[in-house]
Amino acid sequence: SFHALILKKHTNNKNIIILYCHGGPARPYKAPKELSKSEYKYYLRHSSSTVVANANEERELISMSNNIPFDDQINHKAEISDFNLHLIKVYLKEINSDLDSKNLNFEELCKSLNIVEGPKEYLKPKNIGLLMFCMNPEKFIKTPWIEITVFYDKIGDKFQEEKFEGSIPNQIKSVLQFVQNTIIQERVEKIEGQAEAKRVFSYPFSAIEEALVNAVYHKSYEIDAPIEVRIETDRIDIISYPGPLPPLNKDNINNQIVISKRYRNRRIGDFLKELHLTEGKNTGFRKIRRALNINGSPKPKFITDKDSVQFVTRLKIHHDFKKTQAGVQAGVQAGVQAGLIETDTKILKFLKNSIASKQEISEFLGHKSITRNLRESLKKLLKENLVELTIPETPKSPKQKYKITKKGLDFIPKVKIKKN
Repeated sequence: SFHALILKKHTNNKNIIILYCHGGPARPYKAPKELSKSEYKYYLRHSSSTVVANANEERELISMSNNIPFDDQINHKAEISDFNLHLIKVYLKEINSDLDSKNLNFEELCKSLNIVEGPKEYLKPKNIGLLMFCMNPEKFIKTPWIEITVFYDKIGDKFQEEKFEGSIPNQIKSVLQFVQNTIIQERVEKIEGQAEAKRVFSYPFSAIEEALVNAVYHKSYEIDAPIEVRIETDRIDIISYPGPLPPLNKDNINNQIVISKRYRNRRIGDFLKELHLTEGKNTGFRKIRRALNINGSPKPKFITDKDSVQFVTRLKIHHDFKKTQAGVQAGVQAGVQAGLIETDTKILKFLKNSIASKQEISEFLGHKSITRNLRESLKKLLKENLVELTIPETPKSPKQKYKITKKGLDFIPKVKIKKN
């Protein structure tokens, strides 16, 4: 009732066997208490120990038996061809896997990653595969993207919106890159008598990273609601839907010690662990608190309602930056207006040496068709006068091409994109 992948590796002149068992569709499973006897028990992992489930834990396991998490379900609307092999190869390289060197065909590779299921005649992708390795998962899954809104005043009249689509790893990287390049401010203060200067940030990057990854991990991909990142003048709210699973609720969610054994997306968690983006050990809240404490920032606030409709992680700006908030927000606004995500930068560098149509730019980026992200990037670059149209009087002409402006050429050396 489960899949097992057996690999042999040679380490320090010793042969070892690694058993990798995928989560099965007919859980929970019993295992013999002793190999010589026929008594079977349910087992759980508590930290680094495997223990027999008690009566309450056994009831909880049985109540979950008919509930296959959405990320581990088959998606009948998609095909295995909707996976992007390049994304799979990038993932395998990042986790130092040797699967890519085993000369597996595409189907075998997908089976080894447990992102497909079914007989050969009807082999279908699982939702986790589409979320991790599809260029446009929004075709098959409701609102699997992240939206950022930057507010420039407390009323909310002036704001800018950004939308990040694509695979989950690329979304996380692009959002964090955007925040680091355009939102986070740093202040360095030389302290007399000390060799090292004092460095503080408006928001510690690691706290935002942890909060964002937690939102991706725990959001429901069955409801029509994306993850929202709202950057106010004095705080950042990271919002996901719905709220936390029991036993977490509005009364205990801000406790210093928070423990929950239930996860909404077990497969997403597995992949994020491999990428070292999460641990799945209920350490997220503690990491956020620690990062804010080291930076001297206010304590975080975790918010949900009595019906657990949404979950909010609220990070308040460091008090040193709040004192000069007008200047900080002006700098943030200028940074957002000129700040580029990785796609924008690639387009600029491509146009530095050529004049190209939308389709040609799309092919350079590795896409067969023109994506929404590409349209948004070109719209932004035109607005910032970093590129221009070759036939400005007829913008929709089929012969229309794009070329870089002098401002765009001057801007390229200033672009600093964090390498992931």
